[in-house]
Amino acid sequence: MGIVGAGPAGLTLGNLLREAGIPCVVLEKGTREYIETRPRAGVLEHRAVQMLTEHGLADRLLQEADRHGACEFRVNGEAYEVDYATLYDGQTHYIYPQQEVVQDLVRHYVDERGGDVRWGVTDVQLHGIESSEPALTWTNADGTRERLDCSFIAGADGFHGVTRQSIPAGAVQEFSHQHGIEWLSVLAEAPPSTHKVIYALHPDGFAGHMLRSSTVSRYYLQVPVDDTVDNWPDERVWSELHKRLALRDSDWKLTEGRIVEKRILDMRSHVVEPMNHGTLYLLGDAAHIITPVGAKGMNLALHDAEVLADAVTRYHRTGDETGLRSYSEVCLRRVWRAQEFSQWMVFMIHRSPEPFLSRLGQARLEHLIASGSSAGYFAQNYVGP
Repeated sequence: MGIVGAGPAGLTLGNLLREAGIPCVVLEKGTREYIETRPRAGVLEHRAVQMLTEHGLADRLLQEADRHGACEFRVNGEAYEVDYATLYDGQTHYIYPQQEVVQDLVRHYVDERGGDVRWGVTDVQLHGIESSEPALTWTNADGTRERLDCSFIAGADGFHGVTRQSIPAGAVQEFSHQHGIEWLSVLAEAPPSTHKVIYALHPDGFAGHMLRSSTVSRYYLQVPVDDTVDNWPDERVWSELHKRLALRDSDWKLTEGRIVEKRILDMRSHVVEPMNHGTLYLLGDAAHIITPVGAKGMNLALHDAEVLADAVTRYHRTGDETGLRSYSEVCLRRVWRAQEFSQWMVFMIHRSPEPFLSRLGQARLEHLIASGSSAGYFAQNYVGP
């Protein structure tokens, strides 16, 4: 199998195939140092950790990750905790930055299992994806041109990658939705000011405090559509976070630190259906984009890799194509469920330009806080089905 993209999906797939004795080559445009240090998501669901553990890929994760079973909503200066672990079979989240996941997966695949990754490749092209003999060609970092003939191609190179764009026009259906909001994402060298994730609903917009490590924190601020990072000097970022996260009658304080990254997130959702065409199979962001609300992106990517690895392994050993034929259907059930939950949360925790919709969102949040059945729905979907 040829795998394009060395993110969580591509590297997990490579590890699972390598474990099953199936040859594969991973192509990655970045360097190893780049992908191992690029900050992204940081929340793993219980099910994803179970899968990584079963395949021997979670040793450091289990030692170092923090486990979370509750989150906090703040509404008009009041804090409300939702103990989702108690509400849903004791299942928890694992807080473990994505770059750490990638480091672990690279180490297992390359250093321990002798896997083949071509770093710094360019001009990747797909050939014969509608045939039984597809191929990949690319240019190596040293300028040499190379070709890989394979049985299948896995596209794990993200929304802007070459694999999705290689599918002929009209061969798949693409669903897109703009949520009408944007986030300013901030990464700071600041110890967490909380022991749980905070979602704050404020008259000026949403604010979030997400944990990443004992020394680094991620923050989000709802900003106007088409806003730019230039409008958010550090002083304004901290001022707005202090205001939106503030609690009445409490000595809680937000810890500041050096801001190391600021970027505007385009809060869009996108799904490709089906997630395969011929002998090309899409995984992760190449197949589906989801908002960071609910922390589903990396978990969906890992699930895609698990499903595809099982299907390819079954085909390799027995010739049974059932798993390959059902790959898209199996993955999309989880993808659309996650999209629905993400939309549910987006509507609940953000201020809309339409006052009526803002009040509806606040009503949903108040119902979540007051209703056991609503909290149970949240818990089941938030921690992962």
